[in-house]
This record gives sequence, C-alpha cells and structure tokens, in this order.
Amino acid sequence: MKKRNDLDLDKFEKILTEHKIQLEENIAQLKSELDEVGSDDGINDVEDLVSLKNLSQKDNTILEQQEKELKETLHALAKINNGTYGICEKSAKPIPVERLEIMPTARYIVGVED
Repeated sequence: MKKRNDLDLDKFEKILTEHKIQLEENIAQLKSELDEVGSDDGINDVEDLVSLKNLSQKDNTILEQQEKELKETLHALAKINNGTYGICEKSAKPIPVERLEIMPTARYIVGVED
C-alpha cells in the first residue's frame, strides 16, 4: 500500500468531511421535498400537477447526482483512513496535488480514466 507524504491529509479530510455534511443535508432536504410532492392530495389543477411532476423529476435527478457525489466523498475519506488517498487507482502513481485541490474525490490521474 502506497502512502502520500506530500499531502496535507488533515486538510483534505476536513474539506471532504465538510462536503459530506453538506451533501447529507442536501439529500435530506431533497427527500423531504420529494415526499411533499408525492402527496399531491388536493391538487385539482392539471397544470399544477404537471408542474409538480416536472419539479419531482428535476429533484430526483439532483438527488441521484448528490447521492453519487456522497458515495465518491465517502470513498475518498475511506482512502484517507487506509493510506491510499491521492494514489491513482489505475496506475498507482501519485495524483497531482493541484488536481486533488480542484477535485478532492479524484480517483485517477488525468488521462488514465476520468
């Protein structure tokens, strides 16, 4: 198992943990909104119903994206804990710090697989 000595792991762990908390809050909010849309009792106007359905589809798309992002964030945090953070999962070479600063959940070196 390779370990990155040139990274401030505490800094990346803090960034990822804060992002995880934000994503969890966003997901909870979206699920709450979807639950409200799911109970469309009392809506008699077809236009309102269509508008709600469109909002629901949009919220579902955002929810899926947020859940995927949360999964990637949890994966990156696990890599910090097991000592493999910042190592390309394909080539086992170090991921440049600049890339990790832009995308802390990066799994690969640019050009290997993105």
